[in-house]
Amino acid sequence: MKIGIIGSMQFTDKMVEYRDKLSELGHEAFLTNFHKTMINKSAEEIEEIKLYQKYNLDAIREFWNMMQGADAVLVLNLDKNGIKNYVGANTLMEIGFAHVLNQKIFMLNPIPDIPYCESEIKAVKPIVVYGDLSKIT
Repeated sequence: MKIGIIGSMQFTDKMVEYRDKLSELGHEAFLTNFHKTMINKSAEEIEEIKLYQKYNLDAIREFWNMMQGADAVLVLNLDKNGIKNYVGANTLMEIGFAHVLNQKIFMLNPIPDIPYCESEIKAVKPIVVYGDLSKIT
């Protein structure tokens, strides 16, 4: 299965780990090409890089283009800034892209209790794998 990995770019190092884990399970996993500039960077550095890429390099459209032909996305919704299973605005957009592209939406952890996006995430009926990548089929 061809699977895009999405989530906060603060999780870049973890995204690489999960890409490799999915590859070991026989999937073709990918994440934004812009991730390479964020590996082993501090949260502050990642934030600066991310904003530059969004505003100057059209990072949102870059990933949209990569999503074409994929079968699914894996939402890497880890804890961030005191929010359990965090999903930010950009990730919510990518979940919407996957839904419109008729791709399966897998979430690593349960849907977060975030008022502005909880109902939208529930509406696309993601498959929560509870950290078990073998459930991705």
